[in-house]
Amino acid sequence: MADKKAMDAVEAMFERYRLLAAQRPIHHIDFDRHVMQSLRLVEATMDGSVTFDLFMSSSFSNLNDVMHGGAAGVIFDMATTAALCPLARPGYWEFMGGVTRSLNISYLKAVPIGTQVRLSSQVVSVGKQMALIRGVMTTLDGSITYATADHHKVNAPVRASHRQARLPWDDQFDRNWKTRSRI
Repeated sequence: MADKKAMDAVEAMFERYRLLAAQRPIHHIDFDRHVMQSLRLVEATMDGSVTFDLFMSSSFSNLNDVMHGGAAGVIFDMATTAALCPLARPGYWEFMGGVTRSLNISYLKAVPIGTQVRLSSQVVSVGKQMALIRGVMTTLDGSITYATADHHKVNAPVRASHRQARLPWDDQFDRNWKTRSRI
């Protein structure tokens, strides 16, 4: 069952991403931009789970007209990182959830371009410095599993320039933790 607070936390990550991406040079291309624009939040819970739907557009294609393995890496990176958002607190897995230590993907079935997929991510283990998030990419009805991922992350400080981009969510975050958020 989706939780409004968890959904708001995940949406805030996307809102902050859009705000910061808009400050980039016009012709700068970030690998994650198309993914962040394409993921559609379905649900999130305070235990560190999040579900997205994603249309597999030609931007994620290889020459065989199926999802490119490298595209899957960026998709899983962003979709699993978002599962840390509901768990964040000051100094603990704040915006964009640190850096990737390893991202292990098992490709089980090719994803045809033009397919709508569901990405489900669950925080398996989280501590002050490391986290493990598991992701699964399936058909919308769950009848086919296309790929799975284990994403190991290391907590890292938020960039100073990212802290300057405040959102309405930051005020709620501050109230929740009774402190002035560092983001």
